[in-house]
Amino acid sequence: MKNSVHQTTPRTWGAPALCAALLLTLSLAQAQTVYRIVGPDGKVTFSDKPPVAAVNVTTTDAGGKAMGTDAPTLPFELRQVLSKYPVTLYTSSNCAPCGSGRTLLSGRGIPFTERTVTTAEDADALQRISGENSLPFLTIGGQQIKGFSDSEWTQFLDAAGYPKASVLPPQYRRPAPTPLVAVQKPTPAATVVENQPAVAPALRAAPVDKAANPAGIKF
Repeated sequence: MKNSVHQTTPRTWGAPALCAALLLTLSLAQAQTVYRIVGPDGKVTFSDKPPVAAVNVTTTDAGGKAMGTDAPTLPFELRQVLSKYPVTLYTSSNCAPCGSGRTLLSGRGIPFTERTVTTAEDADALQRISGENSLPFLTIGGQQIKGFSDSEWTQFLDAAGYPKASVLPPQYRRPAPTPLVAVQKPTPAATVVENQPAVAPALRAAPVDKAANPAGIKF
């Protein structure tokens, strides 16, 4: 018996079928759009979802008021370190080591908050925080550093992950220094109207309990 061999004739596409296939391919390509996303840290990723708008960092002035949406946004990595280990410098006038510490932080591009110690209330507040009245006094997150030492400050800033050189945008402006203790303005005394009865003691405001916040210190 002879073996029969069946040969399959290649299938050819007709013009209508070819057009339909091309339209299907184009529709699938449009449905599966791939987005090339460059993150704030420069990392490139690909996704089939459109990129989400970046979150802006609002910069505040010394009084805590927002400076507006046109304030420069800090680089991503610097924002990450700053959120974990904020830097605060405590200084006073006529303090040469304080100036040296300020110069080190500014030259390295470290965003920091400066609190000044000028009054007796400021000194008492500093005593509560650091246990001493010596300046400068630096905090990096929960780490406290008393006195200025170029090598010691640099070591702790490196350990926290701060860049060794400034990466601040050119438009960045450091907030102005603020007193350690906020000045409380006295409340104006009530004016007594002539021929009017005095306010009964029961209606007077109760005295403020200062035990929870002595001296009205605000940090």
